[in-house]
Amino acid sequence: MPPPARRLRLLGVTVVRPRVTETTALGAAYLAGLAVGFWDSTDTLAHHWHVDRRFEPSQPPSYAAARRAEWHEALGRSKGWIKREH
Repeated sequence: MPPPARRLRLLGVTVVRPRVTETTALGAAYLAGLAVGFWDSTDTLAHHWHVDRRFEPSQPPSYAAARRAEWHEALGRSKGWIKREH
């Protein structure tokens, strides 16, 4: 299952994948461009950001809530199983 699909199933939210997925590098370049005056404003930059694909949840909200509850239960079970001597 692709990562966006996993997130959708656990979170029950829409996931938007940008056309340019190297968002860290792109953000740094945008900030550098703003700092030296290459870009006029963040509004100008907004025109360069494009959606590649939207992933919509296909399950009801109760499904996502049940999966999150199972995840939290599994996390709880994984804690405290090893005893450390001080």
